[in-house]
Amino acid sequence: MNLNKKFNKLYRKFIVMRILRSALILLLITSGLHVTAQRLELIAKAGTTSIRGLSVVEDKVVWVSGSKGMVGRSEDGGKTWNWNQVKGYEKRDFRDIEAFDKNTAVILAIAEPGDILKTTDGGKTWKTVYSDSTKGVFIDAFSFLANGKGVGIGDPIDGKAYLIKTDNYGSSWTRQANAPALNNGEGCFASSGTNIVLLKDGSYYFVTGGLSSRLHSGKSGADLPSVALLPLVQGKESTGANSIAISDGNIVIVGGDFANDSIDTNNAVLIKAGLSTVGSEPAIRPHGYRSCVEFINKTDLIACGTSGVDFSRDGGKTWTLISKEGFHVCQKAKKGKAVFLAGGNGRIAKVVFD
Repeated sequence: MNLNKKFNKLYRKFIVMRILRSALILLLITSGLHVTAQRLELIAKAGTTSIRGLSVVEDKVVWVSGSKGMVGRSEDGGKTWNWNQVKGYEKRDFRDIEAFDKNTAVILAIAEPGDILKTTDGGKTWKTVYSDSTKGVFIDAFSFLANGKGVGIGDPIDGKAYLIKTDNYGSSWTRQANAPALNNGEGCFASSGTNIVLLKDGSYYFVTGGLSSRLHSGKSGADLPSVALLPLVQGKESTGANSIAISDGNIVIVGGDFANDSIDTNNAVLIKAGLSTVGSEPAIRPHGYRSCVEFINKTDLIACGTSGVDFSRDGGKTWTLISKEGFHVCQKAKKGKAVFLAGGNGRIAKVVFD
């Protein structure tokens, strides 16, 4: 009897210890999840404007641009917004915007004529700094460096990509005669203003879609070939690469088929720094078509599209769906840590890291 009592006592103590150990492990796991979890907070809804241009200067200063000639600006991290409709552009679509501070920005109007406008007074007035009425012109996006140098990309004319450059913060632009040649049916998507990236060494990379989806580089050498076919879904006007992000030479490209935005087949490519050939697909892909991808730091990325938003903590190898709400564009603050998204019906959101 005494032996049984001792056994039962020891057994109960063993069970209690197992329960406490399990509880401790669960606490550690959930604490880790709490630190790294991300969620979206909707902070604005500006009518029916479709927003595809987003420029986050710093945590408090955010600019957006979109359809119906609309431009929005916030100086308090998105709590309040100042909206204006650019006169004469009420029926135009501003698909990209680059802001340099709370007063200075340039915007890009797609289709004919291809216009770029600049403001130096916070959007109260705008000056046309570039205009091209060439038949078929369609400028899709631009990318800038902190020193004011910039490059813009557009759909092909006469078999060549439409390439323009500036070195004075977009105050004037020059079309480049030596633009890369594109295949028949190959073009660029004006989906988020992020299909081209300008690097500090002056080289640029841009991605295309359509009948062919390729990575083009303005710099030949050991890093990348000047042209590389991407292992992305392609062959239709709605397919291919939409966005490219680069950090420390590592490249992440996203896209898919915007006409079938829930399909995640062949919608992302990872290219490690120094590779001379195009890399591989993620082990766990973004969960659908994605129009924009952005590095938050060296290992963390965010990607968004009309079917949802994904987050990666391992350089794009695996992706977790954090929202089924669609957005067109996402961006981290150039000076700061805030991450914003924008999309259809004037929706603007902010990533909250719990």
